[in-house]
Amino acid sequence: MTQDSQTQTQTPQAAPAPTHMRAPVPVQTRSERFTSTEVSEFPAVTGREPMWKYTPVARIQELTTGDLDGSPYVYDVTSAKGVSTLWVGREDSRIGRAGRPEDRASANAWTAFEQALLVSISADLSGDHREVTLSRAGLGAAPRAAHTVVEVAEGATATLILQNTGAAHLTENVEFLLGRDADLTVVSLQEWDDDALHVAAHFARLAEGARLKHVAITLGGGVVRLNPSAHLAGARSDAELLGAYFADATQHLEQQVYVYHDGPETRSRVTYKGALQGEGARTVWIGDVLIGPKAVGTDTYEQNRNLVLTDGARADSVPNLEIETGDIVGAGHASATGRFDDEQLFYLQSRGIPEEEARRLVVRGFLAEIVQQIGSPALQERLQAKIEAELETTSVTAASTEAAH
Repeated sequence: MTQDSQTQTQTPQAAPAPTHMRAPVPVQTRSERFTSTEVSEFPAVTGREPMWKYTPVARIQELTTGDLDGSPYVYDVTSAKGVSTLWVGREDSRIGRAGRPEDRASANAWTAFEQALLVSISADLSGDHREVTLSRAGLGAAPRAAHTVVEVAEGATATLILQNTGAAHLTENVEFLLGRDADLTVVSLQEWDDDALHVAAHFARLAEGARLKHVAITLGGGVVRLNPSAHLAGARSDAELLGAYFADATQHLEQQVYVYHDGPETRSRVTYKGALQGEGARTVWIGDVLIGPKAVGTDTYEQNRNLVLTDGARADSVPNLEIETGDIVGAGHASATGRFDDEQLFYLQSRGIPEEEARRLVVRGFLAEIVQQIGSPALQERLQAKIEAELETTSVTAASTEAAH
C-alpha cells in the first residue's frame, strides 16, 4: 500500500499556522472516507474532488445541490412466494445498516426521501428458486430522491431484478441486508431514456456465509453513475460484482466499486466490461478493494476491460488494492482498454464473415461473458437483443488510437 506524505520546513522561531490554514491530512485508506446522512455536512461539488474528478458534475448539479422530491413513487413488482414490498418511515431500524453516504449526491437523496421502499425476502423451505422484478418507468424530469432497503432473511435464496426505464432525474440509495447463509442475485438494469440522469449508491452488508451476486447492466441514460459497495462483515461471506455497459455518443456511464473484506476467509470477484462508440462517449470505472486487519484468509481479484469501437470515445479505468493483513490466500487486479483484436478479426474474416459483421460478433461475445452470468435465460436473451440493437445504431469501425486509462 502506498501512502502520501508531506514534509514541511519551519524555522525554530516560526509560530504554528492557524488551524484553518493547515493543509488537510489525506485519507490513507478507503474505509476512512467521511460519511454522513446530512447533505449540509458535505461541501459543494466542484469536480476537483477525487471522487468527482471524472464526473460531468455540471450535468448533474440539480442532484447534488437542488431540492428533491422525496415522496413515494409508482412501481410495479412481480409476485413471488415469500417476497413482499412496503413503504416504511425514516425511523425504521433497518435504514442505514448497510452503509452511509460518502458523497453529496447520496447524502442529498438521504436527506430528502420521505419513506423507504422495503423489499423483504423470507426463507423458502420448498427450495424453489424465486425471481422478482421491481420496475420503475417514467419517474419524470423533476429532480427526485429515493431510498430502498432489501432485507434477505437467513438462508433465503432469490434473484431480484431492478429494472429502470423511461425518463428520470434521480439520485438514490439502495441497501442490501443479507442474513446468515442468504444467497441473493441482484440485477440492476439501467435502460433509461437518452437524456435521463441517474446517480445511485448501492450498499450491501453480508453476514456469515452469505453470498451476493450483484450485476449492473447500463445501456441507457445521459449520465449514469452507479456505485456499488459490498461489506463482507461475516466470516466466509462471498461477493461477486459484475457489470456490463455500452456507451454511445455523449453518454457518460460511471461505476465506482468498493469491496471491503472485514470478516475472515471471505472471497470476492469483480469483473466489469464495457464498450464505447461515438463522439463524446465516456465511461469510468474505479475499483477499490480493502482487506481489513481481521480479514485473514481473504481471496479477492478485480478486473476491468474496455473495448473502444470508434474514435472520439474515452474510457478511464482505475483499480486500487489495499491490504492490512499479511495472512491472505490471494489478491490481485487488472485493467485494460484498447481497440479490436486484429487476430480475432482476421480469423473471422478468413472464415468468410464480412468485416462489419465480424466486429459485431467480437463485441457481442465480449459483453456476453457478463450477461450470461445473470442466471435468467429470458432476461439474458432480451439484453443480448438490446446490445445487438446498440451495435446497429453506428457503424462499428476500428479506433485509430487506444483510449486513455
